[in-house]
Amino acid sequence: MAEELPSGAGEIAEEYPEIWEAYGRLGRACSEAGPLDERDRRLVKLAMAIALGSEGATHSHARRALDEGFTGDEIRQVALLGMTTIGFPSSVAALTWVEDILEEESDEDAADDDDLED
Repeated sequence: MAEELPSGAGEIAEEYPEIWEAYGRLGRACSEAGPLDERDRRLVKLAMAIALGSEGATHSHARRALDEGFTGDEIRQVALLGMTTIGFPSSVAALTWVEDILEEESDEDAADDDDLED
């Protein structure tokens, strides 16, 4: 699945390709710098997006987690785990952002099922 970049990132990638490529290399180097496997890294990135309070990053990492085979319950638990660390309101907000993506996925699945019936 080709990932479409959010508008701000897409603009940087288009206007400053050298910077975007360097940023990608940095991301790969950080991923390879330690013993965490891909699954653990995805959970950590989702948790950091949630803790940062970034709706866009939470959407992005929740979407990627679904694409990588995580269940909705696993993704929800990441938001819930933050409750005692980042606070109830922040955790609830993150849970709503996660639900945005889970509902979006559910709607896409339903549309795909409708297409198969036609």
